[in-house]
Amino acid sequence: MINNHDRANWFGASDTGYIVGNWTTKSFASWWLVKCGVTKNNFVTKEMITGTHYEHKILDELGIVDRDRQIKIRKLRLRVNLDGEEENYINEVKTYNNEKVFKVKKSYWRQVQVQMYASKKGAKIIAYGLEPEDYYNFYNPIDIKRISIHHIDYDSNFIEQEYLPKLKYLAKCLRTKAIPSMENYQKVI
Repeated sequence: MINNHDRANWFGASDTGYIVGNWTTKSFASWWLVKCGVTKNNFVTKEMITGTHYEHKILDELGIVDRDRQIKIRKLRLRVNLDGEEENYINEVKTYNNEKVFKVKKSYWRQVQVQMYASKKGAKIIAYGLEPEDYYNFYNPIDIKRISIHHIDYDSNFIEQEYLPKLKYLAKCLRTKAIPSMENYQKVI
């Protein structure tokens, strides 16, 4: 559970879609202003709040006691928050509407790739299906039958070829207060 919601001056694992995505969009420009500390991201939904409140309860149910470690790689301006940890695995908790089937979204996969890179461990996504009443009562007990575990394989090509070169360039832009562009990125790679 993240206590400090200030996203300025650091890139998180959940930012991976922006880092490897299209840098010419309005959403990228808005995201960049948050990273530079010009604006704050105050976006919050009922689903986000509920997921945050259930995260530790889900980890408790599975007996995962090491949690909320933060890894910083300063030269990359990378700050990775881990939900839960075991000896050989990090655990990323995701909640979803139990009326649907859980699927590992591309954004989840990318996030976990970066978490594995930073932690040097394997990864599991722990998915928990929420019922309608869970969104209004955070004290409901965890139903073990609604937990599914999804092992994620590390993709070194994604990290080394796609993610790290762009992250290094964006970290330099953040340090020098430059506006990133794909044209300038192409010049430095």
